[in-house]
Amino acid sequence: MKSKDKSNIHEDKSQMTLSASKPFYDKKKLLLELTTIAFIIIMFGTALYVYPKLPDKIPTHWGASGQPNGYSGKNGIFIIPIMYLIISILLFVLPLMEVFRENMLKIYNNYYAFKIIFGVFFTVLFIATILPNFGYNINVSSIVIWMISLMFIGLGVILPKLKRNFMFGIRTGWTMSSDEVWDKTHKLGGILFILLGVITILLLFVLPLQTLFFTFIILTVLVAIILAFYSYYVYRKVKK
Repeated sequence: MKSKDKSNIHEDKSQMTLSASKPFYDKKKLLLELTTIAFIIIMFGTALYVYPKLPDKIPTHWGASGQPNGYSGKNGIFIIPIMYLIISILLFVLPLMEVFRENMLKIYNNYYAFKIIFGVFFTVLFIATILPNFGYNINVSSIVIWMISLMFIGLGVILPKLKRNFMFGIRTGWTMSSDEVWDKTHKLGGILFILLGVITILLLFVLPLQTLFFTFIILTVLVAIILAFYSYYVYRKVKK
């Protein structure tokens, strides 16, 4: 087992040395990143267009029942676009500081897919929060649940394809210890994420929103606990 640990350490060091000399973003990747900028332009452009038409007080938060329970001045229309802008900058910069950059280069397409899913989520959420100000009877809480469920399904498809890294995936001390623990944990994680998304969508048709929110939180915590214990179990098994 000691020789296997030394081999992993040697591979990690070799990867760090190799990746340090290779730029993360080439011309093709930079062109793909323009999609993120498109989401930013859509959100800020929409916010600027509707701003003069908004009432002085707009809803900015919705409770589990689907009713608005938080308001702000109409400048609040920029909250979601600003949040997405900050997160997008972080998602662009963080891979540049990644220790396992070679692995991040291998999974860039999946990382990019995640950013597209994230961009669609924020854009749909942003539009859903605008429509009630113009007389549309939109249940924002229901849309949030729909989008989160679909995002979990998308992540479930992506997870098994990820390589070990410090910023994207199921990161525990045990998954970070070896590629084998990482791969097996993410394979199970992909199945559980898809199941969580599908089950939540099905429950949307049978449970009141308030009950569904609490059920979703419990299921999410349960999935996190299962994956944490499973990664430890695989780690112990590999170590033997």
